[in-house]
Amino acid sequence: MRQGAVRGGVSGPAARVMPRTAARGAAAPRRPRRRRLPRHVRYAAWWSIPLVIAAGCYGVGVASRMPAVAAALAAAADRLVTVSAICGLVVADIEVEGRETTDAATIMAALGAARGTPILAVSPSRAREQLESLPWVRSATIERRLPGTLFVRLVERRPLAVWQHSGKQELIDRDGEVISVADLSPFARLPTLVGEGAAPHAAALIDMLAGEPDLATRVTAAVRVGDRRWNLRVDNMTDVLLPEEDPAGAWSRLAQLERTNNLLKREVQTVDLRLPDRLVLRVTTGSSREVPPAKKPHAAGKST
Repeated sequence: MRQGAVRGGVSGPAARVMPRTAARGAAAPRRPRRRRLPRHVRYAAWWSIPLVIAAGCYGVGVASRMPAVAAALAAAADRLVTVSAICGLVVADIEVEGRETTDAATIMAALGAARGTPILAVSPSRAREQLESLPWVRSATIERRLPGTLFVRLVERRPLAVWQHSGKQELIDRDGEVISVADLSPFARLPTLVGEGAAPHAAALIDMLAGEPDLATRVTAAVRVGDRRWNLRVDNMTDVLLPEEDPAGAWSRLAQLERTNNLLKREVQTVDLRLPDRLVLRVTTGSSREVPPAKKPHAAGKST
């Protein structure tokens, strides 16, 4: 065979009469055209998917109430936790934010976790319930930050006052809720509020007293009278009777008199501020005297 015939492939008349399709090789068979479902049928199928999923979840929930199914699910969950621990999903670090008073060991016990515990075995909802049952914890948030960190955010209660009622003393916070502590001696610096209705109004009273901080530090007790107004005990020796209406104004007036006249440093047993235009003082001798309001200064050049 000649060399040119090898290089040119098929030669001669047969090449000219070969069909075009045969020269290009065998063509791929044409795929049959799929028939599309009607539009309303497709829409019905799409909308049925969530119903099928919901029905499956409901079925699992119902089945889980059966003892045998519940036991099987629990065993599967335990195996999943074991496998996850083998894969390295264990508690390696515990981050706590907001802790000031609550003991660290108490927090660890409430979490039910330590370093090396499978992190999937820690239930955030259960841990939150346990933490919020502690005396000093107002609210708690627990997050599992895979692969190995438990994050805890605490909002602790802040003691506001000692509430004396029904023959007992209890520590309360700004919401008037009791903080269960056995020893109140560390909180002796806090004011004592007396009366059954004192706790719900404690925050409003403390905020009002804070408007005159120098005098507020000298208040050692406050008595709720008729669930309408307050009597204050200043320097543990003088009773100040605040009015039901505008107690803040009366408190500011008393602070001004103390700054100018040292009123409470005298032999005064009671300061009655219930009248808006005057105050009544009861001194140690048992007598009372009224102090009228200060007169406004007259304009210069006018006689009195």
